[in-house]
Formats: sequence, C-alpha cells, structure tokens
Amino acid sequence: MIGLKSTLNCIDNSGALVVECVNILKQKVNNGWGSVGDEIVCVVKRARPVSSAAQASVTAVKVRRGDVRRAVIVRTKKAVRRPDGRMIRFDDNAAVLLNNKREMLGTRIGGIVSADLRMKGWGKIVSLAPKGCAKLASTRNTDGYILSMYFEDIRGINVCAPILLPNDAKWKDSVYEFLSNT
Repeated sequence: MIGLKSTLNCIDNSGALVVECVNILKQKVNNGWGSVGDEIVCVVKRARPVSSAAQASVTAVKVRRGDVRRAVIVRTKKAVRRPDGRMIRFDDNAAVLLNNKREMLGTRIGGIVSADLRMKGWGKIVSLAPKGCAKLASTRNTDGYILSMYFEDIRGINVCAPILLPNDAKWKDSVYEFLSNT
C-alpha cells in the first residue's frame, strides 16, 4: 500500500533512482492508498548525476532531482491477494515513470514487476520486464503460516512444483531461511 510520502525505487532507465509519492490518481475507493497498477504523482528525490558532455547526447537523462512526474506502481511490500487466494509481495516498493500521455518515460525496465499489471492495462511494462526472473509465491493458512511455496515467472505461470512444508513448520516470514536450508 502506497500512500502520501511513501518512497519507491524507480526501476526504469529514465534517470530517476528514488521517487516520493505525493498523490494517488484513482477513484477514492481505497481511502488514498495505492497498490500495484495504480497511477501516482511523484517527486524525484534522487537522480543519476548528469555531466555537461552527456547533456548534449541523444541518450541524455530525462529527469532531474525535484521534477514532478507521473508513475505507475509495479511492486509493493504489502501483499496483494490474487483471485485464487495467493498472496504476492516483494522486497521493496517500485515504480516506473510516465509522461503526460501515460507512456513510459524510459525504454527499459531494470527489474521484475508484478504480473497483475497486465490485467490493469499496463501490458507494455510487463512485456519490457525481464522474463527470465522468477518470483517466490506462497500459500498461507488463516494463522499466516506458510503452507507451500513455489516459483512462478513474470506471467504468473508456475515454474516448478510446489514445495510442501511439514505441518509442524512455524514459518511466518522466513522465506530466505527456507531457501538456504533446502
């Protein structure tokens, strides 16, 4: 859930590194909180430094520190529930910058994005994201304990068979411990 003053990593090649959310552009059904696929207005907090020689080139950095831009949220730390009951969450909050025509400002995506973006009308971002990356998804019981874990690719397709955990396993959020022990 992204709200006012939330910071997000910028994963495109527009020149921004960190952006801060100042407004969520959507219907006010979620009380001002944004999730994956929502459009936001943000301020560039950190950007790549630009030399005077690089400014004249064609591949010049498109944004500077302090610029106000639109962006779309592509990853959130807060878990997002899928219709089949799976909860998908990431290690960080991330966004991709847009221009005023709702087109991507950059030409490349530098990290994995949520597959839910395709359902929300951002198929161009999903198609530019690296497809070789797999993400870890898990199913949990009502107490919040992980029952099984599996890897899926960017399109939401399972890459390997589910890894079932024993009933006595009390894994709350120990995904990395589990992966290092197997």
